[in-house]
Amino acid sequence: MTTDTAAPPLTRIEPRLRVKHRDEIAPQLMHDFNYSNPMQAPTLAKIAVNIGLGEALDNANAIDSATRDLMSITGQRPYVRRARQAISNFKLREGNPIGLALTLRGARMWEFYDRLVTAALPRVRDFRGVSPNAFDGHGNYSLGLTEQVIFPEVNFDSIDRVRGLQVNIVTTADADEEGKRLLELLGMPFSQ
Repeated sequence: MTTDTAAPPLTRIEPRLRVKHRDEIAPQLMHDFNYSNPMQAPTLAKIAVNIGLGEALDNANAIDSATRDLMSITGQRPYVRRARQAISNFKLREGNPIGLALTLRGARMWEFYDRLVTAALPRVRDFRGVSPNAFDGHGNYSLGLTEQVIFPEVNFDSIDRVRGLQVNIVTTADADEEGKRLLELLGMPFSQ
């Protein structure tokens, strides 16, 4: 008699906000904007995160340190952005590293957005909400953060310098009104 000891297949846990979007937010958006098809309801397409590192021209360790911070925040390795042309006034040569960037999609995107809204933004000092005026006219939202230490994954003792980062949230919405409503329902704390 043989027994099959094969492990059960691994199941992926769907991110909490993706489930909430599918079950609650999409029907609410269909009602608010009179969509006839659930596929018309806007959703998150991708989130682009980048850090400008002008200090990398003088400090060779800045790229490594910022890469480590960005990897701990997003769970994904960023790519190094290099200067496309030389600018003598800034002591910049073509090919010098000047920043880091990455694009989040799928489960990592939903989990990052969840951590941004529920854990990071409430840790900002004197936080009164994010500006509702940072939409680009097509339903996409840009958010600048002044410190990477607002994310709980970053250990304050391990950083060499406080750096800001840019978060661009790209949605499938056609207009700012739809994009804003989507982000509101996903928990983005807009100021009044």
